[in-house]
Parts: sequence; structure tokens; C-alpha cells
Amino acid sequence: MRTLERADDLDQLLRMVRREGSLGEVLCWLGRRIGSGVAWVGGAGTIEAATPGFPRTVLSALHEQLDRLAVGRLAAATAQVNEVTVHIEAFGGRQPRPVLVTVSDVGLPREAAALASRAGGLLELLGRASQVNDSSYAYEEKARQMRFALMSALMAGEVTLARRMTTGNVPPLLRAERVRVYLLHCPPADRDGLARAYQDTSGYHESGLMVHCPAFKEHLICPVAEDIGAGGRLDLGEVLRRLVSRNPSYALGVSRVHPLDATAAAYGEALHALAVARNSPERLAAYCDQPSLVHVLPRRAALAWARAYVEPLQAVSKSTLAITRLALIFRRSTVARLLHISRNTVAAHCRRAEQILGLDLTDVRARAALNLALSLSSLHNDAQPDPRDTGQAASDLSELLITHPATAWAETCLRPLRDAEHRDLYATVRAWIEANTDAQQAAAHLGLSRNTVRARLRAAERLLDCDLLTTGSGIHDLVHAFHAVTRHGAPPVTSGRPTTGAPGRSSCPPHAPAAAMEPTTGGFTSETFISPLPRSEGLRASATATLSST
Repeated sequence: MRTLERADDLDQLLRMVRREGSLGEVLCWLGRRIGSGVAWVGGAGTIEAATPGFPRTVLSALHEQLDRLAVGRLAAATAQVNEVTVHIEAFGGRQPRPVLVTVSDVGLPREAAALASRAGGLLELLGRASQVNDSSYAYEEKARQMRFALMSALMAGEVTLARRMTTGNVPPLLRAERVRVYLLHCPPADRDGLARAYQDTSGYHESGLMVHCPAFKEHLICPVAEDIGAGGRLDLGEVLRRLVSRNPSYALGVSRVHPLDATAAAYGEALHALAVARNSPERLAAYCDQPSLVHVLPRRAALAWARAYVEPLQAVSKSTLAITRLALIFRRSTVARLLHISRNTVAAHCRRAEQILGLDLTDVRARAALNLALSLSSLHNDAQPDPRDTGQAASDLSELLITHPATAWAETCLRPLRDAEHRDLYATVRAWIEANTDAQQAAAHLGLSRNTVRARLRAAERLLDCDLLTTGSGIHDLVHAFHAVTRHGAPPVTSGRPTTGAPGRSSCPPHAPAAAMEPTTGGFTSETFISPLPRSEGLRASATATLSST
């Protein structure tokens, strides 16, 4: 074999290895070049790959030599088996070692044997690299699962639990006292690459985490420590801003700074800020605090109504209450995916809550009322007394929503839609709410196409700085705002406590069918709910939930 041919052979072999050619592909090339049958025997003593027609029976006569080669007691051997010449050679230093076997009618020429030996060495390196690659992917997946678990604990306010989960390698985020949440919207295919690109050797992201949102495949949740000195070499917040500036398909919502055990509230703010960011030219928005309905209602009267409203839920199990809370702001299919349970199980829990409350939770107004009551009932009655607040429970939600603070809040919410230029949007959004957020029903009522209704809803989102069709974070506020400004239209219930009646009784208006409809809302969730969050230059309130770690 001439020198030029040897160089060409090695070049072809290296090209196959560089492009990660398969083991069988390399063996077939080698067999053609040296005119022999070739096999690769793994450390377990089994053939992992071989050329077509390789006589596997010859190995049974060489099991003793193969064992010695595997444990490093022999480097290579040649034997005559059944009138063929078999050459075996082990590679690598880690036991058990793989073995390259060549079978030919006559012994291999020196050049062919050298080529086989070089190929064997490269195959061993290729196998080791493949193992490292597999280990790396497995590590990244475990790191991703750990980050999700930590985020779950933080969303539930369990900072101590999160720290215990990382004993011996506590990330800077969990040593901090304050956190800011960045919520990145990006193509789903980009999430793995982004998390991998900025991951440190511990599986975290310096002073923050990059966590795949389980509810929305386009979301990457990034809590970042805000304490002075908590950061490392990577400024994750700046990295995310730079990514948005360079990628037209990205958007970023940023929360205010919160205590670490209030990560759920920070996430809720980031979710609302993201709705604003996606409708802004910069595709970036920071949350700006404005009064929400929960905080403008007469405090004592609202608390009394809310606690009476949700009191029957004390009779249901914790799991039923938790799943029902999630279903108020999530599609039921999303709740099932988050909690790793079937959709039928979610529906069964919701039916129990419906039966005890006498509500139909497929009705958006029923969900909005219950969500408001749950948010109010979680507040403490520590506000300064208002002379106009009698402290008596309102007879129903309408009584609360026709108070001056509520109507003023509602007028502010809907003002972007109430000018002459946007009257069509106002009518469309109102019809959509009255049709139980069913675009097809709203289209039929208005005499429009479904696509026109959805296009108008998208336009309304931009004016209101809220999300109606993707996460649905602004729907409940719209329900209450329209109820307050119209001052008519029966709410889901007619008394301080939900009236009893037929289980699952619908409260849809006449033109909205009582067929089961899924909520069109969503978010990052758990058993513990945070009060609906305020608006920023438009509608931005919704109930936010912490993530279940199940």
C-alpha cells in the first residue's frame, strides 16, 4: 500500500468519524479496504456491529482470548479457526475493553493490519465520545428536572424546601433574599438551546434559573437573584434583554423585585408584562403597578361576601380545591398535563366543586366570580376603614360591582375600547364575553365570521395591554368590567352564598349554549393562589397561581 493511498484511507476514515458516522458504516468501509470480514465486540462480549456475512461462529472458539483481551491481560492475538485467519485486537484503557475482529482467508498484509488498528483506535474514541454525549444529555435532562422542581418549590413559597433539595450545591438564587422574574417568549425549539448555552457546571444559570414552562411551550421562566453580590459572571437579565433585541420573534416580560418566597407574585407580574411586551414595538415590558379590582372594592363588605361565597368549599378535599383553582385560570387539558393526571380526573374534581357550589364552571362568569372570591378571601382585613364601607356582606356580586370604586375601575379598564374609533371592538369583546368566550357563538350573534371576531380580539388585546386568546390573563377582569359598567345582566349567583340548584347548572346567557367549554386562560400554577394582579396602562389583572410540583 503506497504512502499516498494510506494517507487517503486515513483521510476518509477521519471524515467519517468527524461526521459521526455509524459504527456499521465505518466497519463496512474498513472491510472493503482490507478485503476482510470485520466485527466490533463490545465490552460485554457481544457483537455490536459487523460487516454483512461475517462468520459469527468463529468467536465461540476464541472466547478465552476475548476475555483476556477485555480485561487487559492481552493486547492482540491471531488464530487459525476453521481454515480462516482471525485477528483480534483490544482498544482503550477502560475495562472491559472493546475488541476489533478481522476474518480473512489469509493473514492481513502489514499495511492492512495497520489500517485496521488505526480504525479500531478511532472507533474506540468514537464510542467513548458517544458515551460522553449520552451522559451529557442525561445530565442536562436531570438538571432541567431539578430546575423545574426548584421553581415549583419557590412558586409554592417553600424556600427552605428548595434549599434542602440542593444541599451541598445551593445555587446563588436560593441564597438571595430578593428575586425578579423574567418571562421570555420564544420559539419552543429554542428553549433547550438557550438553557444549555447559559447553563453553568452545576446545572443552574449563575444567579438565576432558566425553567421550561410546563403550560406554555413558548415560555422560558427565569427567576434571577436581585441581591447585591448574588450574581456571577453571567448577568442573566442583560442576556435576556439582548436576546430580545436580536430576535424579532422574542418578547420579554419583567416583574418587580419581590421577596424570594413571593416568587409566585413575581411570576404573575411577569406574565402580565409579557402580554404588554408582545403588543409593543420593543417587545419588552416591565410590570407597572396599578390598582386592581381586588384592592378597590369596599374591603370589609367584599371580604364578607367572598368568605360566604367560598365557605362551602371547606367540605371538599384539598386536592379538589387545588385542581378546581387551577381550572379557573387554565384549560383543563393543561391542568391535567401540569399535574400528570388524566383530563377525566380534572373534570371529576371540578364537578365536585360545581355540585357543592351550585355553579357551572364551564361558564366564564362563574369562573370569574369564584376566582375573585378566592382572591378576596385570601386577603387580610387590615386596610384602613372606609366610612362608606358598612362591613356587611353584599347580597351578590352585582352589589359590589355597582359601587363607585368598582365602576370607576371598570371605566378605566374599558376606556381604550369606548372611543368612537373602536366601538366595533367594544361590541365584539362584549359579545365574546356574553358568548362564554366562544368566538363562533359571538360571530353568529354579531353576523361576522369567526376569523373577524378573533382578529378584533387581537386588536383589543393591543389596546388593553392584556392577553385574551393565548394565556387569557385578562378575561376575568373583562367579565367584571362589563358587568360593572352595564349594571345589569345577572351574575353567576344571586346571593352571598352560591344558590343551590341542579349540579352544573349553567348561567350562560340565552344565546350562549351550556355545552362544556374549556377556560381559555392559563399560567404557571399551584395550590396557593395570589390575588389578581393590577393593570399597567390597560387591563392586566388576573389570578395567579403557584406551580404544583407534582
